[in-house]
Amino acid sequence: MQLGGRLRALREVRGVTRDEAGWTIRGSESKISRMELGRVGFKERDVADLLKLYGVEDPVELAEMLALARAANAPGWWSQYSDLLPPWFQNYLGLEEAATLIRTYEVQFVPGLLQTEAYARSVILLGHSQKDARELDRRVELRMARKRILGIPDAPRLWAVIDEAVLRRPIGGREVLREQVEELLELTEHPKVRLQVMPFWSGGHAAAGGAFTILRFPLRDLPDMVYIEQLTSAIYLDKQDDVDRYLAAVGRLFIEAEPPDRTPDILRDALNQI
Repeated sequence: MQLGGRLRALREVRGVTRDEAGWTIRGSESKISRMELGRVGFKERDVADLLKLYGVEDPVELAEMLALARAANAPGWWSQYSDLLPPWFQNYLGLEEAATLIRTYEVQFVPGLLQTEAYARSVILLGHSQKDARELDRRVELRMARKRILGIPDAPRLWAVIDEAVLRRPIGGREVLREQVEELLELTEHPKVRLQVMPFWSGGHAAAGGAFTILRFPLRDLPDMVYIEQLTSAIYLDKQDDVDRYLAAVGRLFIEAEPPDRTPDILRDALNQI
């Protein structure tokens, strides 16, 4: 989806229609649409032809885009779990892997990248209680594998705001929640993690409508991506007007939530009440 979003931005800047772009690569308007949404693989020849049509001549940018095309076709580490994952979530894992900054707001659960194994298992059971034990184990393995990005040298920065209810809701029972809150307390010292809590007393706030995540990428002309997960699908937003609304909302959240230096005290208070 990174490459697709960038191709779409280039096409729109040049005023090229999807039909014109499709003709250039011996395809159709719908093929261009699928490419821009990241729903098909990318042939280097097609990408090269589109870049020529869109007036991209800088050799560095050309090389960068063709490298993205090759990377987009390479299977991600999560491919071993493809039988468990809907395509819309596989897309997200690729974006999460590429992001340099992840900003997220959660209402119900601890963000996936911060979950303990026991807490993750309890959350997964809520939606997959009828699955066999091996499948549940693999789903937990997948969620734990996602966390490795916080430990790599060029780890993305994760800035999370969680509703206070997350710290009070005993997902998996009191001991599971206690272990999870203790983990969050440790993570407040992680150099790439910033955690804030939206307290009950705040009343209404900028993101009262629900959870969302905003991903930022290293490529200078690639727009931020907003990800909104639903029960059986997800919404991806990268049009500037949409992204700007969410950036404004998350900016207000960071101001309205308790400041990061208050988070350890809030977590200790939550532990005392579990």
